[in-house]
Amino acid sequence: LLQPDITAPGVNILASWSPSVALSSAMGSVNFKIDSGTSMSCPHISGVAALLKSMHPNWSPAAVKSAMVTTANVRDEYGFEMVSEAAPYKQANPFDYGGGHVDPNRAAHPGLVYDMRPSDYVRFLCSMGYNNSAIASMVQQHTPCQHSPKSQLNLNVPSITIPELRGKLSVSRTVTNVGPVTSKYRARVEAPPGVNVTVNPSLLTFNSTVNRLTFKVAFQAKLKVQGRYTFGSLTWEDGTHTVRIPLVVRTMINRFYVNA
Repeated sequence: LLQPDITAPGVNILASWSPSVALSSAMGSVNFKIDSGTSMSCPHISGVAALLKSMHPNWSPAAVKSAMVTTANVRDEYGFEMVSEAAPYKQANPFDYGGGHVDPNRAAHPGLVYDMRPSDYVRFLCSMGYNNSAIASMVQQHTPCQHSPKSQLNLNVPSITIPELRGKLSVSRTVTNVGPVTSKYRARVEAPPGVNVTVNPSLLTFNSTVNRLTFKVAFQAKLKVQGRYTFGSLTWEDGTHTVRIPLVVRTMINRFYVNA
């Protein structure tokens, strides 16, 4: 699973600070402090999630998360690709920002969401090899694993990460329409370098009786190489909404020793 999911403002954030915590003996106690880091991004994301939940009280946590991830920006305010200012300074990628930089206004009306139910998480845990008692202790009820999938790649998260692509591989996802009842979305793919990507079906049609549709994304390595991670995206568009998820793929011939 791709981590992080998303990024938010976290550099030089002016925030409240407990007066009981002295920064130093010279400064004494203060009411406010400028700080940076993921701890400063977290309250921004939490606030956006709270706003979305108040606007859409029936949305699940997965739907709220999807709305933020699929509408996030991957370019800065000037239209340039984002950069990572860590060492070394480089062009940023999904390992730095996940789906992108959060955009609260767009997240309020995402068009489509990648939703999940508790049973989806249970099947995921079963596929990871957790036994029934371990899962029961987490979900607080008896939940036996039945017909658990062998792969974790089909968990309905708003991203697709394939750490070991050998030849061909197909992954499925399901989207739920939360926009206009009658909608048509067409797929647009930016394939990771060295990989062919096809989406089937490439056109999703929603109406009053169909608000959830499943599609498959097929990946095929162009060359038999032991490669590094490469990045692309899959976007569903209806002329109004842009629903984008990152694609992260690493082509392989043999297993890396660190993964053995």
